[in-house]
Amino acid sequence: MNVTMLHYQDQMGEKSIMQQEEYTLDGSVDRKGTPAIRARTGSWYAGFLILVNQGLATLAFFGVGVNLVLFLTRVMGQDNAEAANNVSKWTGTVYLFSLLGAFLSDSYWGRYKTCAIFQVIFVIGLVSLSLTSYLFLVKPNGCGDEETPCGSHSKLHLSFFYVSIYLIALGNGGYQPTIATFGADQFDEEHPKEGHSKVAFFSYFYLALNLGCLFSNTILGYYEDKGIWEIGFWASAGSATVALILFLIGTPRYRHFVPKGNPLSRFCQVIVAASRKWKIEVPSNDDELYEVQDADIADNAARKILHTQGFEFLDRAAVMTQRDYTIEKKTNTHNPWDLCSITQVEEVKCILRLLPVWLCTIPYSVVFTQMQSIFVEQGAAMKTTLAGFHIPPASMSSFDILSVAAFIFINKRLIEPLVSKYRKSGGLTELQRMGIGLVIAIAAMLSAGLVEHFRLKYSQKDCPNCANSSSLSIFWQVPQYVLIGASEVFMYVGQLEFFNGQAPDGLKSFGSALSMMSISLGNYVSSLIVTIVIKTSASDEMPGWIPRNLNKGHLDRFYYLLAALTAADLLLYIVCAKWYKSTRFEDRSNRGKDNDARI
Repeated sequence: MNVTMLHYQDQMGEKSIMQQEEYTLDGSVDRKGTPAIRARTGSWYAGFLILVNQGLATLAFFGVGVNLVLFLTRVMGQDNAEAANNVSKWTGTVYLFSLLGAFLSDSYWGRYKTCAIFQVIFVIGLVSLSLTSYLFLVKPNGCGDEETPCGSHSKLHLSFFYVSIYLIALGNGGYQPTIATFGADQFDEEHPKEGHSKVAFFSYFYLALNLGCLFSNTILGYYEDKGIWEIGFWASAGSATVALILFLIGTPRYRHFVPKGNPLSRFCQVIVAASRKWKIEVPSNDDELYEVQDADIADNAARKILHTQGFEFLDRAAVMTQRDYTIEKKTNTHNPWDLCSITQVEEVKCILRLLPVWLCTIPYSVVFTQMQSIFVEQGAAMKTTLAGFHIPPASMSSFDILSVAAFIFINKRLIEPLVSKYRKSGGLTELQRMGIGLVIAIAAMLSAGLVEHFRLKYSQKDCPNCANSSSLSIFWQVPQYVLIGASEVFMYVGQLEFFNGQAPDGLKSFGSALSMMSISLGNYVSSLIVTIVIKTSASDEMPGWIPRNLNKGHLDRFYYLLAALTAADLLLYIVCAKWYKSTRFEDRSNRGKDNDARI
């Protein structure tokens, strides 16, 4: 019996060792470049560090960004138009730098190195801004509140300030699209349990982002609004420093994917090769198209992409001519500007298919940006007191953040299980969730328009000294903020999952950057729409829909216009989503794996 027990213990010990030494199936490696061992790397230990890192970094960024326009007017002495213009340029630069970060991450540095370097730049920018404000800008002491403007500043001090805030833009912009993808890298999508965790990670990532916003918009925003700028900036610098330290602590546990070169050159090679062979007929059999061997896997990462129909012109780049055969036979290689693999061709097709879907997300971002501008102006024109306590109109965005937190759990715990129960294909796809987000966004605009209708009804239009006054409580805005928050869970979380899952392995960070660019372009389009509305709706008799005194305008019509534009975008989105063909990766068993992206 003792012999049997010892044999059983030996078997259990061997089984435990095998479990500990199990490698990941997605081709990820550890920091030494060797295949990642599942039990020693990645998973929720690394994922949790990245989530906390994201929350703290977001707190730091919005600790500066949320009241930057007030800093420019109260401390730097700029007028409202100049300050707003500078903030717009700065915000747009942040999103432009996201493309730089995505490019370096996918091409050369890898996601870990990109995140680390840009976070260091981010911390340097915040410390520089804190020191510059403390030593030079907020002078005399106590200035910078609503009543006490600060003195003039030298060109050197102004240079320090602008270098600081653009270092912050560079650091945060380069870091943001990469950290989401790097967090997803910690979960092996080929493993059943970790595959589900990877999907959940994007929801928790967006939740961490919003919790960081909540703290910065309330606590830090309060101190900065009171003119205590040093506390706000130093708190942001401290938060970013802690975020960087936590990120570095996880270094031994992270999983990595090795970057495989410049995606722009791969894209151009397909276009050039296809153009050179424009007269060649594409064979009907996919097996006759050129593909790299398993030992020399495709440029974009550890997986090949299977051939799909559509964009047949590009398939010519993978047609092997007699000249290509001769060159390969003599040199055992080929000219990448004459012959491209199927995977490389499909990589270009994938980007071309993603663009129409991405363009349809921009009108949603137009709706989303109203929360930071028009919603606040509307709230300022309502009754903002409760039991003698003043409610800052900008603080109403807290209901949006709470709504995001609530609907993330409602979606995961209630909606998804309920849908999966009645659908054989499982829960909602990413494209379906993004469509639901558009529907909820329409409802949010209709709700805002209805609130504005009643705000005007209870406004004091005939009182010359009562501009923007109304007896309607600001808490009537809660439904529109809650609806925007709910729409974010479906649209932005679905968007993160969609672009990460559908982008080629060598362009994952670029997929995350697309989400950020959608928000950026949404800001610019919103500004354009507002400008057009102001110019076209105003006349000699009418001040327009959005005048300085909202009681004399028709802001409700502006909201209804956005609802109509979003409804039209929804119809276009449905067409694009129906047309979209999902990226089909080849798995380790050489079976086509279709990332389900059907609508």
